[in-house]
Amino acid sequence: MAGLKELRTRIESIKSTQKITSAMKMVAAARLRRSQDLLSKSAAYNDMLVTTAGRIVKELQEDEVKSGVRVLFPGLMTPRRNASKHLLIAFASDRGLCGSYNAAVVKETLRRVRELQAQGREVKVFCIGKKIGDAIKHRMPEVIENVLSGVAAKGTRFNEVESIVEPLIASFALNDIDVCEMVYTRFRSAINRVVVTEQLMPFSFDWDRLEDGQPDRFADKVDNAVYEYDTDKLKVLYDLMPMVIASAMFEALVNAQASEHGARMTSMDNATRNAKDMIGKLTLRYNRIRQTAITTELTEIIAGAEAI
Repeated sequence: MAGLKELRTRIESIKSTQKITSAMKMVAAARLRRSQDLLSKSAAYNDMLVTTAGRIVKELQEDEVKSGVRVLFPGLMTPRRNASKHLLIAFASDRGLCGSYNAAVVKETLRRVRELQAQGREVKVFCIGKKIGDAIKHRMPEVIENVLSGVAAKGTRFNEVESIVEPLIASFALNDIDVCEMVYTRFRSAINRVVVTEQLMPFSFDWDRLEDGQPDRFADKVDNAVYEYDTDKLKVLYDLMPMVIASAMFEALVNAQASEHGARMTSMDNATRNAKDMIGKLTLRYNRIRQTAITTELTEIIAGAEAI
């Protein structure tokens, strides 16, 4: 009977855990839906902002060729000679229970750090998320620049990202940073995501990444329209570039948040299913032991009655 009591306790414990994982799955699903909605909006905003800035760059380059006068483009998009100081901004989560989400970001960050160090570069890591901060501190504490936790705890906000970007842009302008890259998880679906490394500063408009047959969005103008600017085009570009950098980081953060919620929802769904399977197996075992005990007692009663 002690075995039956232990099984009952274990079954009740797993049922309690199942309720928790089921609730966490529903919470993650609700947050994922909000993140997906925000992601679609931020992607559209970022795409239009980059397209606008890219069109100005292309026009300035054409003017440069026609006039023969060199244009001094913003430093935020100008590559540095002999760039040796790299900063990696790694996006992960503050909490666990989201499968391999954090581990994948940590793995890619460490790979990139070692790759840059092998090239003789000085590398620092800016960790956004407690989990990746703890992991990097444990493995390579000398590369830690800063660790921020609680970012987007109440939802991803653009002004929160701006407060992070502004000092980074200042450091880049002062030559404290030569190259800034982001390591984050790009969201594709609740079960499909990929960890990527993208350069943030100096910002690149990826002229050479156009696929065959794909229209050049930086040269595409509706009905060959001619754009007029209230002020000098170069000044507009200088004003736009900090916004482009902030928007790129915001989109990376939204992707990271959506990926985290998708990973947690999937992980909790798997945990709930496993708990259900365990309860089924333990219940079957409990019933078999109980049936065996009842059969044994009946046999002893019948044998005793016959003996009398």
